[in-house]
Amino acid sequence: MDQLRAMQVFAQVAEAGSFAGAARALNLAPAVVTRQVAELEAHLAARLIQRTTRLMVLTDVGRQYLTRVRAILADLADADAEASATVRVVGGRLAMRAPPAFATHQLAVMLPRFHERYPAVTLTLTLDGVVGVGVDEGQDITIIWGPQPLAGEFVARRLARTEVILCAAPAYLDRHGRPTHPTELAQHQMLTPPPVPGIFDPAQIRFIHRRDGTVVQPPSHTRPKPLLSTWHTDTNLVAARVGLGVAGLPSFTVAGDFRAGTLERVLPDWRLFENTIWACVPSRQHLPARTRAMLDFLVETFGGEDRDPWLAELD
Repeated sequence: MDQLRAMQVFAQVAEAGSFAGAARALNLAPAVVTRQVAELEAHLAARLIQRTTRLMVLTDVGRQYLTRVRAILADLADADAEASATVRVVGGRLAMRAPPAFATHQLAVMLPRFHERYPAVTLTLTLDGVVGVGVDEGQDITIIWGPQPLAGEFVARRLARTEVILCAAPAYLDRHGRPTHPTELAQHQMLTPPPVPGIFDPAQIRFIHRRDGTVVQPPSHTRPKPLLSTWHTDTNLVAARVGLGVAGLPSFTVAGDFRAGTLERVLPDWRLFENTIWACVPSRQHLPARTRAMLDFLVETFGGEDRDPWLAELD
């Protein structure tokens, strides 16, 4: 018995929900599929599938075995893809989805280096309206950020961490003063995203002191009301640059402004919150060489560590 082949057939039977469906998917005679599963059960001395004249169901042993079989087959596909990728030209169309701010301030900047390394790869980039919308099954890679990877049937690779930093134009702070405590923000013009259930709730914002860990959650009467409310990060960024008010922006969008002096950190002794940036693919199986190349390039570019590389440049 070819055990690996039998495992592949068993997994396909479970996926199709029938022996006939698996036979069609594998282009095999139904009798061959039935024999392969029977030989696997005989080898294991265990019943994997309970058959009746009208339906088939996995036994408890079958469900447990299927979980292990799928992991083994996925690892085998990964090994094959990795070996093949080293001997063939990386090319073709790569579909990616990303939050607009990350695409503008990071992906677009690093793409010339990727193109120089892989000139035969073309990129189709789709931009989300709101961060954290989840993994798009229609894309080769989806960039998301959040406290942790979203649940689902996909694989996530950490790229970096990004902290949301309060900032404003020096001219604005000269006119309105530089706050030293979170409650003083009530006297300032704020540029913030609107509430989105499950993603952002202004009432839950807490400030943590960087040195002693003191936590401050401003009460409702001292909570600032936004002068501008939008999820479009670059609108908030430009509005902050021209002196409209104080904005909370991801570190990867403002590091250059801090170096150039067009923006200044507000409440630098206090920390708001941070998110992890992930590159996600729908599954581990049969990753094209171009997808694997982009994933590796993203991790290489942004470090792949649980740290904020943009904030580290400023400290």
